[in-house]
Amino acid sequence: MSEKILIIEDDEKLARMIELELGHEDYEAEKAADGVAGLKAAEGGDHDLILLDIMLPGMSGIEVLRRLRKTKETPVILLTARDETVDKVLGLDSGADDYVTKPFAIEELLARIRAQIRKSRKDAGAEDADTGAGARLSFGELRVDKEAHTAVFSDTETPVELTHKEFELLVCLLENKGRVLGRDMLLNKVWGYDYIGETNVVDVYVRFLRSKIDERFGVKLITTVRGAGYKIG
Repeated sequence: MSEKILIIEDDEKLARMIELELGHEDYEAEKAADGVAGLKAAEGGDHDLILLDIMLPGMSGIEVLRRLRKTKETPVILLTARDETVDKVLGLDSGADDYVTKPFAIEELLARIRAQIRKSRKDAGAEDADTGAGARLSFGELRVDKEAHTAVFSDTETPVELTHKEFELLVCLLENKGRVLGRDMLLNKVWGYDYIGETNVVDVYVRFLRSKIDERFGVKLITTVRGAGYKIG
């Protein structure tokens, strides 16, 4: 069965070009030309992946993403003409799985699509395999439930509100307690492909986690190992 991909892009020529290329690769493509229609299609459909432009009429791509993430975890690749790190981080922190900066080579986009679909299938298989204690992780007073996608701190079970990528990064570090993970390895494990670009995205997300856990609860959770990476424990 062909994977279904939703293209939310207001540039008609670009959307059509992507649609044709996806067809050549045996994907089933659907298009939406504005944010409102795109959100409706994304929420109502059963897509394997969504290509989402940031600059959309009616509703921005970031707002579409934020609303979608309240109900669905469908992999999302952002299409953006912006090349500033802050925009990339904003998109990733809002729940995007990857981004491609325009103009892009279609071969690169197709490679990113394949990588995200592979990762989605792998994650689905891991979730099916996770039962009982294997789905629960802890360190000190921090407890994480992978199945429920929740993190709590201390016996009072104070909730730790995390975005999708923050949670994935925390889980990755907890699953490798005591082991130093380099930036490239974290990018590969959390973002799902051999990342080529700025590795400081990991540093940004570590700061997010520290502000939400270390600084809030007065603990030292994530340790920086200079020149090597990060670890818990």
